Amino acid sequence: MGYRLDFSVIVRNLPLFLKGVFLTCEISLFAIIIGLAIGIVAAAARTSRFKILDFIGAVYVEVFRNTPLLIQIFIIFFGLPGLGIKLSPYVSGLTALVLYVGAYNTEVIRAGLEAVSRGQVEAAQSLGLTGIQTFFYIILPQAFRISLPALGNNWVALVKNSSLVSVIGMVELTWVASDLNALTFRSFEVFGAATLFYLILIFILINLQNFVEKRFTYKT
Repeated sequence: MGYRLDFSVIVRNLPLFLKGVFLTCEISLFAIIIGLAIGIVAAAARTSRFKILDFIGAVYVEVFRNTPLLIQIFIIFFGLPGLGIKLSPYVSGLTALVLYVGAYNTEVIRAGLEAVSRGQVEAAQSLGLTGIQTFFYIILPQAFRISLPALGNNWVALVKNSSLVSVIGMVELTWVASDLNALTFRSFEVFGAATLFYLILIFILINLQNFVEKRFTYKT
């Protein structure tokens, strides 16, 4: 007997899908914001004249960029309790995503910082700006504009990678689809719906990134 599509399962369980979409958006947004902050700090450390800061930043980047995100999630959720640190699935998943995307953001922002002309720094110093003022008012805005396309790619990958937190019980979009599949055995419909929701989220994120890029371009 041929497989008959039944999309009524999607309609009946639409509130569950929307709940999963909301949590996916929430954890992705928090990870993007916090991961950006970590990337800026770590990139500043990597471009610092202090070797110890550069070393710490390099170790962080190498560890989190060169190990699977799924393993990082398992270590944080299952491994840390062995050291007396027990985190909820939400905090564990968010922590893993933040550290992971932060490592990628670090290298992107570091490249942006190094692309800013040395003459910009010298001009700021000649105007009497301090090192911190020069970094935040002169260097960082230009580096962010340079880095924005690559940062956008990191954020798109983050939204897709957020599906991995389903393995520790976070009720996000992939978890909802997997749970409904186990209950209804309508694999094509439920995972097809999840795919559609991810496509919509990525489409919105890409267009938002393009809008921000154009605004930055027009201001320069």
